[in-house]
Amino acid sequence: MKQLLLATMMATFATGAFAHSDIKSIIPANNATVESVPEEVVINFSKKTRLTMVSMIHMDHPSVELNIDGLKKFLKTATVPMDPMGAGMYKFEWRGLGADGHALKGEFMFEVAE
Repeated sequence: MKQLLLATMMATFATGAFAHSDIKSIIPANNATVESVPEEVVINFSKKTRLTMVSMIHMDHPSVELNIDGLKKFLKTATVPMDPMGAGMYKFEWRGLGADGHALKGEFMFEVAE
């Protein structure tokens, strides 16, 4: 009986009870071209996630760590203020922690038309 209970519990956890968080959407969208520099980027996660770092690179400028001080909680939506640097390609790299304890990271980019 104990083996059956253990097998049932393991099957339950393996089927997604602890599935990792991933990005549902980003505003501006990944690889999008926008007309003007946004004041912020919005990251929508599938599960609650706590951002630990977001950096931004704009063409020939050095990488800048964005201010995420207000995002220290586990959130499904993170609104990150960004430093506007004019037209061109913006690339973002982020790291975080899922509510399940797993480390997460990713990147996205968009272009601001001239």
